[in-house]
Order: sequence, then C-alpha cells, then structure tokens
Amino acid sequence: MERDTTRLLYGAHVQANGIRQHYLRYGGDDGERRQRDAIVLIPGITSPAVTWGFVAERFGRHFDTYVLDVRGRGLSEASEALDYGLDAQAADVIAFAEAIGLHRYALVGHSMGGRIAIRAAAKSPAGLTRLVAIDPPVSGPGRRAYPAKLPWYVDSIREARRGISLQRMREFCPTWTESQLRLRVQWLHTCDERAVVVSFEGFHTDDVHLNLPNVKVPFLLMTAGKGDVVGVRDVDEIKSLAPHVEVSRVSNAGHMIPWDDEDGFYLAFGDFLGATLSNDTRSE
Repeated sequence: MERDTTRLLYGAHVQANGIRQHYLRYGGDDGERRQRDAIVLIPGITSPAVTWGFVAERFGRHFDTYVLDVRGRGLSEASEALDYGLDAQAADVIAFAEAIGLHRYALVGHSMGGRIAIRAAAKSPAGLTRLVAIDPPVSGPGRRAYPAKLPWYVDSIREARRGISLQRMREFCPTWTESQLRLRVQWLHTCDERAVVVSFEGFHTDDVHLNLPNVKVPFLLMTAGKGDVVGVRDVDEIKSLAPHVEVSRVSNAGHMIPWDDEDGFYLAFGDFLGATLSNDTRSE
C-alpha cells in the first residue's frame, strides 16, 4: 500500500482543560508541512471528528492537521455534570493546543465550531496565527433565530442511539451521498443529547459579535451561497466589527459547504492559511 493512500496518522486522547479530549491527526510535521502553521479543525454541533476525515485528508497533504471531537461528541468526554457552554468549548481548544505543544497554529471552525473558534481567538491565545470561521451561526440575543430547529437534531440522535437505518437517516439529510449518510448513521449516537441542546440554546443566548473586535489575528469568514445561516447584512455587520476580515463565498453550497461543493470549499481558502489546498501532492 502506498503511503499517500491516507494522511491519517493516528487518533489519540489528551487531558486538557480538565477533560479527556479526543482528536485525529493527519499529515504530520515533516516536509514542507514543517514550515507551515498547524491546523486545528473544529466541527459543528453534531459532527464528530471522524465525519470531517475527508476534509482532513486534503488538509493533511499540506498542513499538520488536528481534528477535534468537541466535548460531548465522538470519543471526547461526556457526562451529566459537564459544562457544554461556549466558554468551556473555547477554553478546550486553547488548552488542547497548549497540551499537545502547538507553537503556531490556525483555527478552522465550521458552524458551531466557527463560534468556538471566534471566542477562542478573542482571548489571543499564545501561538494562534489565523482564524477561519465557516458559516458560523450569527444568532444571539435580540437577533434572528438560527434557521435549523432543535427537534431535527434531537430526534435523529435518539433514533441513532436505538439504531437508525440508512433509509431513515436519508429523510433527515436528503441531499447527502450514501457514504456521508453511512458515516452519520455510524457516529451520530456519540453526540450527547445534553451537549447538543445546550449548544443549540447557546446559539440564541451567546453573542459572538461581542468577541469580534478582539480578534486580532488574520481572519477569514467563509459563507454558503445557498445557505441561510449567514446573510449579506450579517457579513456587513461582521466587517464593521472586524474590519480586517476577509470574506469568501462558496456559491454552489449550502451550510454543509464541503459536503455540497468540496472543490469550491478548498478553493475558497485561497492561500490564506499559508499554502493553497490544491490536489497536487508535489506541494507536500
């Protein structure tokens, strides 16, 4: 088997911010990756790290890449006593990077992960060099509600815990491919319902706009052209609060951008991270 069939190096756990955090590492720090900042990928509200494996494979060609299981998801710690709020999630990310010894790294967060990344970046942690927020929910106190509904998450998680069929999962995610659905069928049950409810409620009680003026590192906002999470007026407001933000738009994608238009997703980064996410293995 050739080395480049996968860039997955291993999965591991680390004790950071007082909890067990699980992550997957792709690529490593050899070759040209050694000269580039590491990447910490933070998935969304019901996306364990493994569901971002196809994205991490591409990132791993060019960067030392770490995909997190956010607390209460995947193989990271979950319990009735755990704090599932945004502040705790942001502290997890900062503590994770410190625990594994990342000296220079970028945060790349999707949806809920984008909100986590923004709050973490606003604390100016040592080593953070760049921030990418991918279609982050802009709901909050006094703002319009997040467009998805909580029962969509809760009902699918409960069915997944009992054992959900591929056909039934397709009713929840009708545009997904069979391979995407199979991965969700396999892993959705690892999303703790309590964690998801708290995170969803936090979309409406936490205002990450307050954090934006404190984001000092280079900042890329990526939006979905066919999505309804971040609108034109939302982009204008974010620009007013973080004037240095760069904005890219993936025209043919909904909120789950790399699922809808994977090539467009990689192109939307340009060279913001220090190298393009090209499909050319010669850049490794």
